Amino acid sequence: MVGDEPGEESWIIAAGSGRRADWYWNLRAQPQTVIQVGNRRHAVTAHFLNCEDGAETFAGYARRHPRTARRLCAYPGLPANGSEAPFRAARRAIPFVRLDAVTRPRR
Repeated sequence: MVGDEPGEESWIIAAGSGRRADWYWNLRAQPQTVIQVGNRRHAVTAHFLNCEDGAETFAGYARRHPRTARRLCAYPGLPANGSEAPFRAARRAIPFVRLDAVTRPRR
């Protein structure tokens, strides 16, 4: 998980192996699904981030978790030299998906 929205049931995930990942294509075909976070299940809708939003998300993640971000950059062969440029470039190679929990109407 690359990010989450505090106070909201929303998670941002990265397809580290790129657009070839089966789960990524499954979400593309069926954006409404159920995920499990900890011991709780959540009905979610997947939203695929555009390049700018993905780059900003990953740059923020890289500031908080530099070693993990460098490893994630290594999958598509991007240099991770400590600057934000490779993390912003990673957006072209690494797709990011925001999963928003579906709220159910109260009875």
